[in-house]
Formats: sequence, C-alpha cells, structure tokens
Amino acid sequence: MAKTPRKTRFVKRCERIQVGANGALRVAVVADTHSALHPRALTSLAALKPDVLLHAGDIGDLRVLGELATLCPVFAIRGNVDVRRPDLADILVVDIALAERLLLRILLLHVAVYGPKLRGEVAKLAQAENATLVVCGHSHVPFIGRDRGIAVFNPGSAGPRRFDLPILFGTLDVDLNGVHLRHFDCNTGEPWSPG
Repeated sequence: MAKTPRKTRFVKRCERIQVGANGALRVAVVADTHSALHPRALTSLAALKPDVLLHAGDIGDLRVLGELATLCPVFAIRGNVDVRRPDLADILVVDIALAERLLLRILLLHVAVYGPKLRGEVAKLAQAENATLVVCGHSHVPFIGRDRGIAVFNPGSAGPRRFDLPILFGTLDVDLNGVHLRHFDCNTGEPWSPG
C-alpha cells in the first residue's frame, strides 16, 4: 500500500519593530544553536548591544532562547530539529520601521537556500511578501549574498561545531542609509570574514 504524502503546514507570523529616535537599530542574528549556545556567545553578543535578536531556527532546548532574552527581545522560528514546537512559527515576516516609514522587510525562515541561491519557493514567497532580505540558517555556512534582487543572510551556527565550519553570529545594522550585514566570531567577538 502506497503511503499518502503528508501535507506540510507552515505557520507564518508577522512582527513590527520600531527604530529608535536615533534612526538606527542593531539586530543580532543567530541560528543552529542545537541546544548548546557557544559558551562565549552571550558575552560577545552583549558587547555589541543589540536592540533585538532573531533566531533562524534549530534552537533545540528552549533554554537557549531564555539565555538570549537576557540581552534583548528575541524573535525565533522553528527549524527542522524544532518540529515538535507548535508555539514557534515556521516563517516570520519582520518589518523594521521608523514611525510609519518601512525601512526593511525581512523574511526569516530556517531552510532558504540551495548553495548560494534562494530555493524557488522561498524566492516566490519573499517576492509575494515584498521582502528585501531573507535571513536563514540550516546549513551552518555563513553567507551574505544576493539572488533575484533579494539579499540573503545566513549568520552561520552559534552552537556546536559542525565539520570545520566557524562558530558565528551575525548583525544587521539598520539606519536611514540602508542595511549593513556582518558576521562575528562567537569566541572572540571580533568581526569575521571568509578566508
């Protein structure tokens, strides 16, 4: 007897974050903590004084979110290891605004790329949501790129090391001049770039 394919149910949530009076906002981004946030990650994150933090899935033990919430408000989505967490959305649309002016719309989801390119369904969703930035996790590979006119950002993993990949987090600095994406080493708190 053939198995009936399971229908995947995606839950989407929307959030609006207001930029402060100075016209700037620092968003920290982590992913793939897998129940064990790097031991120096909190110290390194705290030094950057984020206004808000996004977790791009594969949280694992939710105590990780509690640790991160000691720094600033946290918005998180479900990753493939978090499938039994109905309280987390699969997709989060985040609007960053100054008063009524929309500065940036982010589409946050766990699996979004195939290599350096957006998956077809993710590109369509980003376009349908008018998102200008897709933030994702899953691969543990830090990445800043552009595909189909949409910026793509993977902060890398802030959890246990996989293969020889670095342990990182990212930041989105939003101001009236645009968005600046960077990676930081969890251990040292220093900016990181490949090679």
